[in-house]
Amino acid sequence: MMAFVFSFCKKKNQTVQDNIAYQTVNVTIYPNDPLYFNLQTAGGWLYINGGVNGIIVYRKTATNAPTDFVAIERTSTVLPNDPNAKVKVQSDSFTLKDTISGAKWQIFDGGIISGASQNLRLYNAVFDGINTLTIRN
Repeated sequence: MMAFVFSFCKKKNQTVQDNIAYQTVNVTIYPNDPLYFNLQTAGGWLYINGGVNGIIVYRKTATNAPTDFVAIERTSTVLPNDPNAKVKVQSDSFTLKDTISGAKWQIFDGGIISGASQNLRLYNAVFDGINTLTIRN
């Protein structure tokens, strides 16, 4: 009797945790540049182009560590096929909300607050501690 072993290859670092289409992300930004002024202090955030429907970059700490930032896909995991279901930062600068479904997530890790069954997609965000933030998947 022969046993067959099947292995399935997937693109390196491709996420399968959510139901959002895969889009290659390879973005470099410079938080000390005046264009990214909002990212110069802890708690600052900014929308940038990239991903499926855009990316939210949030500065968790200002310790100049590689993990200072988080990068979150703006596509709602509740309505991933609706291009109008973009996640938006709310006035408290803590809550992310899909304004169509009403689902809410936390800005510091994309974790669910209410109305969703999946976290938001996170991209790898690595800060060099000086001036370069690289966001990739």
